[in-house]
Amino acid sequence: MSIAKTTPPKKAPARVRRSPEASRDNILIAAERLLVRTGPQSLRLADVAKEAGVANATVLHHFATIDGVQAALMEKMIAELVSGLLSMNVPDEAGAARGAGLQNLFDAFEAKGAARLAAWLEMTGESRRLRTVREAVQAVIRQKIKPPEGGESRLEDAILVSVILAIGVGLFGPTLGELLGKPAGRARAVALKLLADGLDPFA
Repeated sequence: MSIAKTTPPKKAPARVRRSPEASRDNILIAAERLLVRTGPQSLRLADVAKEAGVANATVLHHFATIDGVQAALMEKMIAELVSGLLSMNVPDEAGAARGAGLQNLFDAFEAKGAARLAAWLEMTGESRRLRTVREAVQAVIRQKIKPPEGGESRLEDAILVSVILAIGVGLFGPTLGELLGKPAGRARAVALKLLADGLDPFA
């Protein structure tokens, strides 16, 4: 009589123990990955919990509701965008400063879903949260680009148009460019050329 071998049950993966701060950050990082990858429609509680590798109850413990996750994620991404704007390396020469500032602005809105974040804030009636972004842009204008006397208002108008174009390129540039048979990066290149040719904030 043969004795059938039994396969021992698989051990459940060891649970990762994190501090409350690390656990909260892990959930927000997972939510941000979902936002960048598939957009805000995927920011459902179960999807965020699965992406973070935690139970739904853990997400609820830290944020109470999925709305709490979304609000915290908005604040996190806005803070990172503001930090990126304030850390821009802007040359001293006016023309070079303008070119470098535009490149950095487009970089900021193309990276990590920032353009999707801006659209998401607008669609959910939370665009007031972008106030800190406006303040960061104004700080860059005053501290780094340093417009001449009386030129700040015109420069802010130029920044307004530049931000609108940067968000548009970040949201639609790759998709529309591909649909029209344009090479990668064409939408950004055209937008920057239009800004360089048509805007003179220091005039």
